[in-house]
Amino acid sequence: PAPEERPHPEGRRNLEGIRIDPVVEAEHESRRAVISALVEDEPGVLARVSGLVSRRQFNIESLTVGPTTVDGHSRITMVVEETDPGIDQIEKQMAKLKPVISVGEVAGNAVTAELVLLKVQADDPAAVHAVTEMYDGRTLDAGPRTITVQLTGDEDRIDDALDAFRQFGIIEIARTGQTALARGDTPTAPGEKPGTAGEPTTHDD
Repeated sequence: PAPEERPHPEGRRNLEGIRIDPVVEAEHESRRAVISALVEDEPGVLARVSGLVSRRQFNIESLTVGPTTVDGHSRITMVVEETDPGIDQIEKQMAKLKPVISVGEVAGNAVTAELVLLKVQADDPAAVHAVTEMYDGRTLDAGPRTITVQLTGDEDRIDDALDAFRQFGIIEIARTGQTALARGDTPTAPGEKPGTAGEPTTHDD
């Protein structure tokens, strides 16, 4: 066809020259989504996934990665605050990466948890210990000036615990970010086979 008859892509480009889908750019309400991806263990796969999402100007609130029940596979759990079209774009763009086996938003009310290491001042060790026990935490290190505590749980419980520890003077915090699994028999990533199936999840063709 002649140049004027050829289809032309719509939408503008961002500062990196990447075209922005006009549907994604339109006004939509943002919401928090937990996205789970099964990936093949390859050097740089985490950098490729996070770089792809950040280049398209989507904000990653947290990102975790770890092994699964299948050798050579890892699970990436990503929490984003985006519109529905934006979440859909993240899933589609991630699915195009060769190491990504399966990707999708975790369905329903997922089971989520994160781990936090917290260092506080040790002026009142008995009170610190009481708050630690209240939130089912563990004391990992106790010295004359600082106490380091480990906490695990969902985000709301962690936030409540941090509020309680602020009275002692928080010196340092290290948070892993959320990791998640779907409830019941629902696969966490689309098409994911259970570890007892005897065969790994494969790419959708």
